[in-house]
Amino acid sequence: MTVASQIEVRRLTRKRFSALRVGLFGSTTNTIVTLVTLALLAWLVPPFFRWAFLQATWSGDQTACAARDGACWAFVIAKLRFMFLAFYPQELQWRPIAVILILVGLLCASALPRFWRNELLVAWPLAVAACWFLLTGGFGLSPVSSNQWGGLPVTLFVWAVCFAAATPIAILLALARRSRLGGLRTFSIAYIEVMRGTPMVAILYVAMLILPMALPGAHFDKMIRAMIMITLFWAAYIAEVVRAGLQAIPSGQEEAATALGIGYWRTMQLVILPQALRLVIPGMVNLAIGFLLATSLLAVIGIFDLLNAARASATDPNWLGFYNEAYLVMALVYFVMCFGASRYSLWLERRLRADTRL
Repeated sequence: MTVASQIEVRRLTRKRFSALRVGLFGSTTNTIVTLVTLALLAWLVPPFFRWAFLQATWSGDQTACAARDGACWAFVIAKLRFMFLAFYPQELQWRPIAVILILVGLLCASALPRFWRNELLVAWPLAVAACWFLLTGGFGLSPVSSNQWGGLPVTLFVWAVCFAAATPIAILLALARRSRLGGLRTFSIAYIEVMRGTPMVAILYVAMLILPMALPGAHFDKMIRAMIMITLFWAAYIAEVVRAGLQAIPSGQEEAATALGIGYWRTMQLVILPQALRLVIPGMVNLAIGFLLATSLLAVIGIFDLLNAARASATDPNWLGFYNEAYLVMALVYFVMCFGASRYSLWLERRLRADTRL
């Protein structure tokens, strides 16, 4: 490292330390908040540390855990497979593991701008179809009922597929709400407001009870019904975020494109939407995080998502009542996913901002 680089590193270090000091003790209010926070940590952390580590049980059975006052991590070790894969037949659990790997790979590829090509649009339906056939059984694989699905594959599958399917619907709804056609605009407004004014639990009950009666000749699996209604529900929320981005684009750009003879849809595709979607990245990621957490509501219609599988693991008679440990592990898993998504949002904003400057 050169001398100039060392000086720059020291300068940045001093700047960050100064900003931290000002943030923690720069004013009377900041000092009070910092001291109160430190006092709360001093009160909460030592008991939690004793419970989670010093008095914890790391091996044995329920009897060994009952003999100590700390956490029973032996329960987590014994039930970890069930927490993540639920009731899927143990001899076939390579299939939900493959689904997890496919979805994680697809999401990682979709997150990198270098892969934003037409091939990615083809990869999504192929990957979703492969995941569905792996879970249900197809092409010679043993069939498995959706009642036996659960855990992380269900959470990731519902979240990724429904959010991906809801986004293009949301874009069309946002454009329709700004349309000059009164009937189309009214329909879009009514749809968005009705969906946003309805609890997601009610939407799931519609998927289970109303949808089969509305389509008596169609026998859809409950997972498909739930995903259809969740997609339509989430589309209303995403549409409002997209509409905010559209309103932030100066009207002069659309007028200039029209003056150049560019049609409406090409103007939206090439000029308006790329800028609008770039502006609403924080809002989209925030919605994605909220929707990931909302998948836990699938429990109300009997689908064992990640959180519900963890809760069910503590009802095993051999490991009865260890809910704290189960929920703590799931909280850590959800935190890792949500925190990773938030950091990705910041990185993508910086990356797109740099590309725009270039």
